[in-house]
Amino acid sequence: MPNEGSYEAALRRSNEIQADLPEHPGNYTMLTGDRPTGRLHLGHYFGTIVERVRLQNLGVHTNVIIADYQVITDRDTTEHIADNVYNMVVDYLACGLDPEKTMIFTHSAVPALNQLMLPFLSLVTEAELLRNPTVKAEQEASGHALTGLLLTYPVHQACDILFCKGNIVPVGRDQLPHIELTTKIARRFNERYGKVFSEVSGLLTSTPLLPGLDGRKMSKSYGNAISLSMTAEETAKLIKKSKTDSERLITFDPENRPGVSALLTTAAICTGRDPKEIADEIGMGGGGALKAYVTEAVNSYFAPIREKRAEIAEHPDYVREVLSDGNRRANEIANATLDEVRNAMGMVY
Repeated sequence: MPNEGSYEAALRRSNEIQADLPEHPGNYTMLTGDRPTGRLHLGHYFGTIVERVRLQNLGVHTNVIIADYQVITDRDTTEHIADNVYNMVVDYLACGLDPEKTMIFTHSAVPALNQLMLPFLSLVTEAELLRNPTVKAEQEASGHALTGLLLTYPVHQACDILFCKGNIVPVGRDQLPHIELTTKIARRFNERYGKVFSEVSGLLTSTPLLPGLDGRKMSKSYGNAISLSMTAEETAKLIKKSKTDSERLITFDPENRPGVSALLTTAAICTGRDPKEIADEIGMGGGGALKAYVTEAVNSYFAPIREKRAEIAEHPDYVREVLSDGNRRANEIANATLDEVRNAMGMVY
């Protein structure tokens, strides 16, 4: 986690960029992405996808990476990965990402991007990698041994951002250390070999963290996440099964009533209302009335997205074409950047 001083500086820079984006969107190149470890859910949608679509529609150069190589940072199998990648593309398109404006691609299909790891690794120290909070947290959460790929995960992210000359990345506060390391790598490369890369700024998101239906972190492994690919009926069933408590009066109290408060938060973000206001409205209606309200809120909000998703899923060749074209464009950019890197390092023979 960044210290308070660095966070305040990052927030100031983020606010400056947000103010400038509508005026000069072409000055910015955004890179972000997801690991294809399962289906995208409401946390992904409200936490990142909405912002990607906004930036795309403003005219920012938007790039979204499906980080398939990063699946094996803390997992021993790539089973289901192709299906996850395919469905991730379907979700992106259904939510409003336009392949004419946004480049969607995968790690494994862009060799030159991954080759940037070699010079970039020479620009960071072991201590800098070991103190990255995300690396520590992911290792602890997985119970997996610290692999070389997990240790160098932040450097691989720097490759993702810098290969396309990215200069903004939508992030939460906890991800700022990745942005700081990426900027260090860019600065160190430029100082050592010559100017190739721009420094990178985090675009701090203001969307509140959406908890899972039980109040814990939203995760497929916890069974508390509503996936974008779920039907209205599957959504209703999952919400109905969620645990609340025995108290009939509905109140918004995240600390003492995590299950009830998580449902209220979900309804609030789907309706644009305050969770306390919803709680007051339901009052003595109890858990049944709360779950009915949440089900209606979620299903109403996502009805058009689900309809579009069903239409897209009927055309698998189109989905594969979107990914193939994104991979082709990413390779062109990555090869050009790698050529610049080789030239700067005097490695053209």
